[in-house]
Amino acid sequence: MMKTAIRILVVEDDAQIRRFVCASLAADGYSVFEADTVARGLIEAASRQPELFIVDLGLPDRDGRELISELRAWTGAPVIVLSARDREEDKVAALDAGADDYLMKPFGVPELLARVRAQLRRSTLMASGEPAGIVTFGEVSVDLACREVRRQGKLVRLTPIEYRLLVALISGHGRVLTHRHLLLEVWGPNSAGRSHYLRIYMGNLRQKLEADPANPCHFITELSVGYRLVGLS
Repeated sequence: MMKTAIRILVVEDDAQIRRFVCASLAADGYSVFEADTVARGLIEAASRQPELFIVDLGLPDRDGRELISELRAWTGAPVIVLSARDREEDKVAALDAGADDYLMKPFGVPELLARVRAQLRRSTLMASGEPAGIVTFGEVSVDLACREVRRQGKLVRLTPIEYRLLVALISGHGRVLTHRHLLLEVWGPNSAGRSHYLRIYMGNLRQKLEADPANPCHFITELSVGYRLVGLS
């Protein structure tokens, strides 16, 4: 798909920030549309059918999380939250509502564009039916059919829980997965409040699969929110 065909809707009530974001995206070749309220955002979303949304949480008519929840009723297009809210609860609530990423204000254009590209790649992978067969990141390949994990061609032994956590992260296609989501996915409904499980097993995966476990390139921590796996192909 040509970049010029990719439609992005920016829902932001601060006119200066909205113009800045729209101009940055347009300069990078995207087709950009804008709205300043939840009501207008829903109208634009229905008429424009964008491939990606950028949404502020502090909108004048309703909370941006409500917009995200309504979008999730009919579209799987990636949603990047752009917000000045820095509380852990706000980040988790937005991600649990269906957002795919959370970028704090103030922000830099290179980071915004990188987040957009990452979410569009993830969306393309999901549309193609991936993950399936063999997926790779860095020096690691994962054969999902055979349940085999290799690093630099050598078989790596993972425990059943380590493997389930790895598959959950792969299935996220690079999106931020909250602690709650991963605990439910890997350990089940009785695991709430046991986030220390995640710290232990994420540490194990880094030790086994990262070139430098102390400075991971693929198993990324989103502070107080969750984790993401980056670099999938």
